[in-house]
Amino acid sequence: MNYADIKIADVANGKGVRVSLFVSGCNHHCKGCFNAQAWDFNYGKKFTEEDIDRIIKELDHPYVAGLSLLGGEPLEYTNQQGLLPLLKKVKEKFPEKDIWCYTGYTFDKDVMGNMFDNWPETRELMSYIDVIVDGKFEEDKKDLNLKFRGSSNQRIIDVPQSLKVHKVIPYDI
Repeated sequence: MNYADIKIADVANGKGVRVSLFVSGCNHHCKGCFNAQAWDFNYGKKFTEEDIDRIIKELDHPYVAGLSLLGGEPLEYTNQQGLLPLLKKVKEKFPEKDIWCYTGYTFDKDVMGNMFDNWPETRELMSYIDVIVDGKFEEDKKDLNLKFRGSSNQRIIDVPQSLKVHKVIPYDI
């Protein structure tokens, strides 16, 4: 897996101060995407153990609320495989910090309705993720007044609660 950027002290992509990892590779190609250069799976740098260590180090501050995953597309199959070691370490070391994931896929239809059945990595990955912001960015629904999302079709979902009851439960922001 490659990544485009790691941002520390990010306040735009989830509640509180966050460390954000922007992975490379996306097949959605949403019109008006803010990070179109990261559509290429080969863009940026190779994600290594040193990068995992750096993220762990940056999360190890009391003022950091958690980790956000963006893209590109974190839920592309190769990116799920690349993210698993990171998410496992984050939850082991910082169980109190939350993990947000931004995806163009829909949680109920694509993630639970397809990926869960076809990719064993998805089930494990979802066990570490607290909040998903789902749905493709739709330029005609862009709204700068929305918190933590770019277009009004996107939903902010409480993943543990949704998995428990097998339906989408909105996250309370």
